[in-house]
Amino acid sequence: MTEIAERVAVVLEDDADIGEVLEAILIEAGFVVKIACTGAAGVQLVRDLNPTLTTLDVNMPGMDGFETLKRLRLLTDRSIIMISARFDEIDVVRGLGAGADDFVAKPFRTGELRARIDAVLRRAPVAAEPDSLASGWLQHDGLRLNPERRLVEVERASVLLTRSEFDLLASLIQHGNRVHSKAELILELRGESYVTSGRVTDSDRRSLEVDVANVRRKIGRTSSGAERIETVRGVGYRLAAAS
Repeated sequence: MTEIAERVAVVLEDDADIGEVLEAILIEAGFVVKIACTGAAGVQLVRDLNPTLTTLDVNMPGMDGFETLKRLRLLTDRSIIMISARFDEIDVVRGLGAGADDFVAKPFRTGELRARIDAVLRRAPVAAEPDSLASGWLQHDGLRLNPERRLVEVERASVLLTRSEFDLLASLIQHGNRVHSKAELILELRGESYVTSGRVTDSDRRSLEVDVANVRRKIGRTSSGAERIETVRGVGYRLAAAS
């Protein structure tokens, strides 16, 4: 892979005027910006550059934004913001459920978009220290989890979780900047993460909600007093932004 400046942003936008506005906002935020006007070209850019941030239009020629998002999530766990004139609740839920970190309506105000970009980047997982990576630990804002040894620590204090509680927390911490839908989490905990037609019942959802409540109680709150696992209304859950 070609070596590029650390903060790279990829903009997927077929409207040249909007692309220029997004480029200006991101350059001001300190990014090197690359623009693609189709989903396929954008997927290739993300594959090549592994950008810190990707912005993604929903309505693009050929492959639309939702399908593009699915392909991007196979390549990267980094931040993705969807930007669209389509802002019906069903589109927002669909985008967040598929892995977008935020969904912004067109026309957008530049100040608000910049604030949303900053917020999304704050929610990105904190990079682990080299010794933590070597020993298999994942960490996020004082929370550490070792998938192989099935250990959890909060501020270096051990926390005991059941099997399902551990697997739930592992799913969230591996993609700390993503919103996970309840159905996605349920299927992943069943080992069916690549099944798109798996049946999810009300009982499954209630069991997941119980596990979330138990994990919240056991891992406690952040230093700022916030729940470490956030509920995204109408969609699912994600880890809280690092404080």
